[in-house]
Amino acid sequence: MFGMGASELMIILVIILLLFGASKLPELGRSLGSGLSNFKKGLKDGDEGPTLPEPKSAPRAAAEPAKSAAPAEVPATPPSDPHDS
Repeated sequence: MFGMGASELMIILVIILLLFGASKLPELGRSLGSGLSNFKKGLKDGDEGPTLPEPKSAPRAAAEPAKSAAPAEVPATPPSDPHDS
């Protein structure tokens, strides 16, 4: 299984037992099982396709034409010579 032997699986199980404790393992197993069953049920229901409500066909307002974004003209000023006094 996944290229692991029995000794590796036993080590992983002991680590899980130490992390969660013996009292939490049944609860953890139940929640994992119910999560997997809900996941499988969701996959089965997902095969039928999405059940979205039909959109109402309301006429859309015509979008206003966008104004051209021409740059504003900046008056050119001659460069001033800082050394002129």
